Amino acid sequence: MNTAETKIKKESINAVHELDSLFKPKSIAIIGASSKELSIGNVIIKNLVHYGYTGKIYPINPKEPEIRGIKAYTSIFDVPDNIDLAHVIIPNKFVPQIIEDCGKKGIKSVIINSAGFSEMGEEGIALQKAFLAKAKEYGVRIFGPNCQGIINTDPAFKAYCDFTFTFPEPGAISIAALSGGVGAFIMQSLFDLEIGMRMYASNGNACDISISDVLKYYGEDEGTKAIILYTEGFKNPREFMETAKSVSRKKPILAMKSGRTEAGAKAAASHTGSLAGVDIATELIFEKTGVLAFNNEEEMCQAAMAFATQPIPKGNRVGIITNTGGPAVIATDELVSAGLVLPPLSERAVTILKETQLPEATIGNPIDVVATGGGKHFRSALDVLMEEDTIDSIFINFVSAPFTDTDDVARNIVEVNKMKRKPIVCNFMTNMSIDRFKVTAKILKDGGVPCYSFPTTAAKALGALYKYHKVRSRNIGEAKIFADINKSKAAEILNSGFRNKDLGIKKNSTQIPNPESQILNPHFLTSDKVYSLLAAYGIPVADWRLADDVEKTIKAANEIGYPVVIKADAASLVHKSDLGGVAVNLKNSDEVRSVVENMKKKFDAEDLKFFVQKFLPGGRELIAGISAQRDLEPLIMFGIGGIYVEVLKDVVFKIAPVTEVEAEEMLSSIKASKLLDGVRGEKGIHKQSVIEIIQRLSQLVTDFPEIQEMDLNPIMAFEDKAFVVDARIKI
Repeated sequence: MNTAETKIKKESINAVHELDSLFKPKSIAIIGASSKELSIGNVIIKNLVHYGYTGKIYPINPKEPEIRGIKAYTSIFDVPDNIDLAHVIIPNKFVPQIIEDCGKKGIKSVIINSAGFSEMGEEGIALQKAFLAKAKEYGVRIFGPNCQGIINTDPAFKAYCDFTFTFPEPGAISIAALSGGVGAFIMQSLFDLEIGMRMYASNGNACDISISDVLKYYGEDEGTKAIILYTEGFKNPREFMETAKSVSRKKPILAMKSGRTEAGAKAAASHTGSLAGVDIATELIFEKTGVLAFNNEEEMCQAAMAFATQPIPKGNRVGIITNTGGPAVIATDELVSAGLVLPPLSERAVTILKETQLPEATIGNPIDVVATGGGKHFRSALDVLMEEDTIDSIFINFVSAPFTDTDDVARNIVEVNKMKRKPIVCNFMTNMSIDRFKVTAKILKDGGVPCYSFPTTAAKALGALYKYHKVRSRNIGEAKIFADINKSKAAEILNSGFRNKDLGIKKNSTQIPNPESQILNPHFLTSDKVYSLLAAYGIPVADWRLADDVEKTIKAANEIGYPVVIKADAASLVHKSDLGGVAVNLKNSDEVRSVVENMKKKFDAEDLKFFVQKFLPGGRELIAGISAQRDLEPLIMFGIGGIYVEVLKDVVFKIAPVTEVEAEEMLSSIKASKLLDGVRGEKGIHKQSVIEIIQRLSQLVTDFPEIQEMDLNPIMAFEDKAFVVDARIKI
């Protein structure tokens, strides 16, 4: 590691430890403490006391001598000791001054529970800026405002700096939630499932300490084995991506974001823009950074239980042990759907099982020890699967039969589970109203065996463990940088692409367009600039010419060679085929003349020209494109193209820059991927040519972020090459 990298790592570690005063406070001041029973300033003190906070509590209230039996102080300056953390629960207008006071007192972290800031309009925004300025001046970190707070279940702290009502048992799962309501619900769900929790943070407006900061802290916390994340958006997507990518290499992040099922964006001028759903970027961020995405909060919590107690499997090969048939079939279906496989057992394994199992047992994978199977039968099956090199994880269906010693079965499962050699999940099917089975369940729980009531739920949890294995072992490589591109030529084309009248610039003026003008006045490049730009980046295009009258168009067609395509070209024409501005397979000059004359009558545009291009029939029509995203690298799209692209919507997206591995994944992950290989006598396409087009497109848009949208539709892909035959670019 070089000096610069060492410095960056040290700064990162220091930034993480900066939050110790928030998550591991040795003393807490409650500014706005109250004797009113249901007030936030009272509930927080109540929670700290009830949960057994190990540090000192200093209620701050100028009118009360004590609150909940704890001595109160008129101000923080009257507190004789140092204070690590302060809760602020006062009217918003007083917060800037209080933050300054906290800074002068030497308080390093402040949780602002009060609301009335950026969520309330201009006045609130001004107050938020004011207290942030004071915080920066004195080196105070702000959590919130308009937030719940944090919880640390570590027995050394027991810091319940929150006004919620769930008191979790210590565990290994930490929660970060932008929404306090959802965060509290997730915490309660874990509690109901009897799953312990490590830390909790819900940061409201997140004006300073961000979700990314919290994730970094959890990533360095040895007691956190898995992280649950709920977010409603990213203020700084790039920061989140950098953090999540780093943390997910060390421990799993299970995430859910609201609003991901909205049907799609508003109608956009390009196919790429309209096909990129409102929140597809979040899914791609999760994918790019190795975050496990969930659509169901219950499944997320259930999976977290497995991550908190089990090792990560080394592959997708699962062995099943069951004492009842039907649930094993249900589990198998779900496991296979999650990408796992059930390999056959070795001859050695079969021999051992025949000697150790009951005569009526089924020897194979699944291993059915039958309902009368006891602890020694389960143990034999477990030992065999642990020794099988072809088995990476174990799934158990365990029904609590009344004629077996279920406690003995549970103890044997726990003994093997404690070895932590391979992950084990258990579908424990029982009647919890029967006391003896409650004991069995407790043995499994205390032994760290994740147990589920339904085979599908258990299988999904094991599937999540395998998915994290894939995420952690996946290497997408680096984006290829093509050396044969002409970046200066591309810059020249893009700079000349702004229409003076759109920018309010007089003709022949030396005034240079600024970036704000580019955003306020987006427009489409003319076809000649589009194809010249693609050529500058080595993206192959069908031979073309641009003409402005009938005779020049005929001449261009003769030079290219028939058959040709004629496209009406003007800034106002976007979806030309929809408007009758495209004519294909023109075989001679008479057909060209007729088409051009008709287009001149049909389109009344001052800048109307005619784009002449070689007609390339017979290929597979594909589409590639880009869609710019605010505060995030552009999205690259690939899919089945042509006129039906918005009907079929068989497209996939990746975040730029796109590597060769990611480009290959794009080709293989569309629904019609088999068509690219050729079906029923058709020849497949030259995939490497398409992959290279995607990579070059990615490099182009990475180099020139002013490109807002781009469609290459269709790309005509043949068995030996691929060409772009229609394109539009919006800047």
